[in-house]
Amino acid sequence: MTDPTEHAALWSALERHLPAALDLRRRLHRRPDLSGDEAATRDLVLAALPGSGGAVKAAETGAVLRIGGPGPAIGVRGEMDALPVAEDTGVPWASDRPGAMHACGHDTHLAALVAVAGALAETGPPVPLLAVLQPREETYPSGARDITTSGVLESERCAAMVGVHVQPLLARGEVACTAGGVNGSSDEFEIVVRGRPGHAAYPHLTNDALLALSEVVVALQSVVSRSVDPMAPAVVGVSSFTAGSAANVIAGTARATGTVRALASSTRELMHRRITEVAESVARAHACTASVTFTHGEPVLDNDAVLAGSIARELDRRGLSVSRNLRSLGSDDFSYFCELVPSTMLFVGTGTSEPLHSSRFLPDDADVRALAAALMAAYLGAVAVVRDRAGAVASG
Repeated sequence: MTDPTEHAALWSALERHLPAALDLRRRLHRRPDLSGDEAATRDLVLAALPGSGGAVKAAETGAVLRIGGPGPAIGVRGEMDALPVAEDTGVPWASDRPGAMHACGHDTHLAALVAVAGALAETGPPVPLLAVLQPREETYPSGARDITTSGVLESERCAAMVGVHVQPLLARGEVACTAGGVNGSSDEFEIVVRGRPGHAAYPHLTNDALLALSEVVVALQSVVSRSVDPMAPAVVGVSSFTAGSAANVIAGTARATGTVRALASSTRELMHRRITEVAESVARAHACTASVTFTHGEPVLDNDAVLAGSIARELDRRGLSVSRNLRSLGSDDFSYFCELVPSTMLFVGTGTSEPLHSSRFLPDDADVRALAAALMAAYLGAVAVVRDRAGAVASG
């Protein structure tokens, strides 16, 4: 457990660094960078971080910066990319880039990270902090995946990773700190059914791919309800369907795409298998063939139970409202960090009616302050875990 005196100094320093962080948030919001083009955002954030000359570039447009001395470090993730959304907030510091907007709160996450990093640099971090400026959270290929496979976290001795995300589904200021699976895996699939095309007046001479795929789509609705444990959250959804080119021609090929999500890796694997079996079997019943292709996205975001428990205690000490039960089948590539080191992502409530990715979604200054407080608590919770584990290794 960290020293209460150490706590007081850090929290006081955080208050001093918040005004500059709020100003940075407005500058970031005004000039958003889309996924894969975050170099300018990276440089703006690095300029606001202490000791930015020691930054190591990562994942093309990202960077990793150590704050503190040698030894095991605690990674703090900040996503940098904006969304291809036309802003409709009307604030003076709205996006000046047509068709681009920080509609998912990444500008606020970065501001919170800068405030925490500044406070730690001022007081001296009890455990080194590793600021991870991550590109491409919103698109593939995932920036988090690229960082975790690059070896930079191992070379910087990252012992744990924490992050925060705004969440309008929570009351303002409420912080969700949930152990275990909190976000689902997210994969896409494409099903192509091939039959025999022909004249619509002679259906008996054809093998109707459109009809076969229609039956496949209906049959897929039972994959979750009849193949998955009712206590295991999962989603299979078909989102697009294309077939045919003329009213009097029976289609020889039909194509559908969709998403499959799960909150457990075993459920993810089960649904991939069942989607393939259903598509192939139903198509065969219509004298057609089906091929199924999966595009693997983010794995399950699995918060480390020990780390989440330690962070929740820090949140309680700070008097923050804590929820331990928020889970969803949304996805976030923070999950790749969870596969590499003990990690926990928190969700901080904005209590707004506008959802994430809306052209009117706009967290305010109070939300940035709440994010910074949650992130500082997450860092301190991780400090306790890293120290305990280091002590256990030394005594062993």
